[in-house]
Amino acid sequence: MKFTLSWLKDHLETDATLDEIVERLTSIGLEVEHVDDKSSLKPFVIARVLTAVQHPDADRLRVLTVDTGDGKPPVQVVCGAPNARAGLIGAFAAPGTYVPGIDVTLAVGKIRGVESHGMMCSERELELSDEHNGIIDLPEDAPVGTSFAAYAHIDDPVIEINLTPNRPDATSVYGIARDLAASGLGRLVGGAIMPHVGNGMCPVKVTIEAPELCPGFALNLVKGVKNGPSPKWLQQRLIAIGLRPISALVDITNYVTFDRGRPLHVFDASKVAGNLVVRRARDGEKVQALDGREYTLTPEMCVIADDNGVESIAGIMGGEHSGCDENTTDVLIESALWDPITTARTGRTLGIITDARYRFERGVDPEFMVPGVELATKLVLDFCGGTPTEMEVVGYADYQPKIVSFPLAEVKRLTGIEVDEDESLSILERLGFSAEPTYRPHANYVAPPPGTRDFSSQEKISGVFDVAVPSWRPDVDGKADLVEEVMRIHGVDNIAPQPLGAHDAVNARILTTLQVRTRTAKRALAVRGMMEAVTWSFIPAKHAELFGGGQTALKLANPIAADMSDMRPSLLPGLIAAAQRNADKGIGDVALFEVSGTYEGDGADQQRRVAAGVRRGTAKLDGSGRNWAGNSGAVGVFDAKADAIAALEACGAPVERLQIEAGGPAWYHPGRSGTIKLGPKTVLGTFGEFHPKTLEGLDVSGPLCGFEVFVDAVPEPKTKPTKTKPKLELSPFQAVKRDFAFVVDKTVEAGTLVRAALAADKKLITAVSVFDIFEGASLGEGKKSIAIEVSIQPVEKTLTDEDFEALAKRIVENVGKQTGGVLRG
Repeated sequence: MKFTLSWLKDHLETDATLDEIVERLTSIGLEVEHVDDKSSLKPFVIARVLTAVQHPDADRLRVLTVDTGDGKPPVQVVCGAPNARAGLIGAFAAPGTYVPGIDVTLAVGKIRGVESHGMMCSERELELSDEHNGIIDLPEDAPVGTSFAAYAHIDDPVIEINLTPNRPDATSVYGIARDLAASGLGRLVGGAIMPHVGNGMCPVKVTIEAPELCPGFALNLVKGVKNGPSPKWLQQRLIAIGLRPISALVDITNYVTFDRGRPLHVFDASKVAGNLVVRRARDGEKVQALDGREYTLTPEMCVIADDNGVESIAGIMGGEHSGCDENTTDVLIESALWDPITTARTGRTLGIITDARYRFERGVDPEFMVPGVELATKLVLDFCGGTPTEMEVVGYADYQPKIVSFPLAEVKRLTGIEVDEDESLSILERLGFSAEPTYRPHANYVAPPPGTRDFSSQEKISGVFDVAVPSWRPDVDGKADLVEEVMRIHGVDNIAPQPLGAHDAVNARILTTLQVRTRTAKRALAVRGMMEAVTWSFIPAKHAELFGGGQTALKLANPIAADMSDMRPSLLPGLIAAAQRNADKGIGDVALFEVSGTYEGDGADQQRRVAAGVRRGTAKLDGSGRNWAGNSGAVGVFDAKADAIAALEACGAPVERLQIEAGGPAWYHPGRSGTIKLGPKTVLGTFGEFHPKTLEGLDVSGPLCGFEVFVDAVPEPKTKPTKTKPKLELSPFQAVKRDFAFVVDKTVEAGTLVRAALAADKKLITAVSVFDIFEGASLGEGKKSIAIEVSIQPVEKTLTDEDFEALAKRIVENVGKQTGGVLRG
């Protein structure tokens, strides 16, 4: 909502400065977003042209000498305006001045070899109008050397406030002035509107066929008008708030819309056939609107029609056919009430945003429907002349105010501060509310006759009032709304800050297990040098099929784009595409991760929480792409494995019990991928290098590896203590390490051998790790050697040589039994 300072002072009698007004607006809830104090127009001064001679090298240019009134010698200006002449008084811009209409900062320059020190300006160059056929021509008595902006009254600051949807009363300059006056910043003026005296009845009648969409309609005819430009002051105000002046009749409706929050519409009476009907649109009915576009209507929309068809989309925009132009002599002024929900729905469906729709969908003041026509009629008579008829008013019933029971103690209860009861009532009354004490009947109460109030047999309730809500405040429904009104005028800054109270007990757990795991997984992957990405939940069908999706259940019924047709079955397509976009911009070594949802169907139980990541190029853990031996190699399967294990460990998975199986889903390379399991059935994740066909299908290149771990598949932590007692003391005996090398078939996995060694004696053996794998002809065809380090921790006594030999024998036997391996000689 924009308005000028002088416009505000039409309705607010105040001595407050611009800064004071701006500060008060924000403090009462009408937050000021921007103030344009018109400082850009201050450098323009009134100047007189002393001489004007033909440019030596240009037929359409003149060389002027200009007196700027500063006591210095005249300046030379080259000008192409046809009205440039000696004696002309106009607006001059010196070098260094910013000219808003052409978005140029002037400098001394040469035009066809002649120096020009500034320019004489047209109205368009100062954004006063679209006129640019000549420079501004002022009267002879214009004071040379003074500010042109002050002389022309265009130095009026423009204030823009940010309105919340619940404040329809503040969509007008008068409503804003009313709030400021209620806050004590001045006195509200200029509200009275005298009814006009009409000459006969309005010949055009109105029928409302859809009263649920139009609760009231007012219409007036003014004959013999002369439509032309609106007064300069009105044009300047409309331009200041971003509207283009069109004609007096149209500018009046725009002015009343912003001045009083009452949208109006004017019809050219000669183009209206018969009477007007307010009805629902017929299915497929079309109308050519004032914006030049044709709209197809539906029965859910409300229209104003005549014998020719639709003439206006109710509450939103008029039709082009019956619009006013320079030939209009008889004008119909319409002011109506429209259903807010229907207006909003129609505007969204048709994609039309207008100032009228903005106000009607929030709710306009029903009591100003008739005064709105009176105000517009007065302005038409002042600007265009003519003779008005009596007003036609149809359907409107008098406003019945909402009554809210308001215990004044609610102010203290809801805000925590004391506001005097008299001040609370005074604030509400200044805002237009009326309050009367609340009474309750005595035991012998006898109801008075209908239409009267008798308090003689009733008892007044202390501190409780019945508050009548004014017609311009449809947003006020209950006592909390009234508390808000009292507090914003009393001053929210009067609420003293209070520290949060301390709790007597430790807070209960707030986050769910899944929320905790999401956070810890993100932190763990970020620590590993990966950057978090947020990708679309929608991907192309081709990409979904590559990653196990593409089912009908994942298809979107109304996708936002053709290449976003499916819900993602995996996070990897989006991350791979993001890595490729970085590579296309010259950043080929990237490591990205995301923790979010994937979709296996449309049910809530078919959505999974997944942590996934990709590495491209040489983006290894250190993130540098280099190491002491030279450039790093390309990322591979073991980089992805390390990322996956880190994410699972952060989520609380028992890493020591995880099993790694070779191979993974089809989008990974079959020989360079793996599946992480917990037991034979629970799959916790997959990792590996991507299959060349997958990369081809995604149209990406470069070394790429990635992983996905299923955060929601990690078992929940135990909530009850187990029977196993924790160790309270460390073993006093020295730990011992022994190395073993076994020759096994190439198909045997190292993990299987490690688990076999651990199972030889779970009490003494605390850890087993692989430190060497060797393959060679000396071992035999299809054989390899796996060397392991076994950590042995005695707990009851120091082990003797015989004990070690017995343990080693059990290890060899267990490994041989489970893997077929033999001790390497």
